[in-house]
Amino acid sequence: MIILMGVIGAGKSIQGKLFTDELGYAWISTGNLFRAFITGERRKELFSGKLLSDEEVIDLVKKAFKNIDLNQEFVIDGFPRTKGQTEWLISEIESGEVKLTAIFNLIASEEEVIKRLLARGREDDQIDTIKTRFEEFKSKTLPIISVFKERGIKVIDIDADKSPMEVHKEIISHLPEIG
Repeated sequence: MIILMGVIGAGKSIQGKLFTDELGYAWISTGNLFRAFITGERRKELFSGKLLSDEEVIDLVKKAFKNIDLNQEFVIDGFPRTKGQTEWLISEIESGEVKLTAIFNLIASEEEVIKRLLARGREDDQIDTIKTRFEEFKSKTLPIISVFKERGIKVIDIDADKSPMEVHKEIISHLPEIG
């Protein structure tokens, strides 16, 4: 499993798609799962920038895990986002349910993220929502990188302000079996 972490707009999904297109890896995008399976009032809250509960997210990820071969390399983006999700995933890794290959932290500036997301033009890409998601990332997701590091799990920082292909080449260069 290759984990792609980073704030909304850092390019996680673009990188996930590149892994799928170039290497045939399964790709789990929690953003796509949310847009596909979250409805009603929860969907409105999601579009306003609020995060789903750990239980809701973990349930979706468990369903996705059941639909792919966990013995083959795959990419997951947008997960984990909180300490609770991180602890669950680490327990899955430690129990041998999934094998961790690498964690890449895609670091993008707020200015670049705003520019990218406004250009993307999705319903949930409004300035207020983007800023809320950026703050959520800083307060809830960024600290979990420390959790991984404290557990002795290497996290590789990548400058995600670069073009998608430059970012992808840098990621690939850190994976010796394919780089």
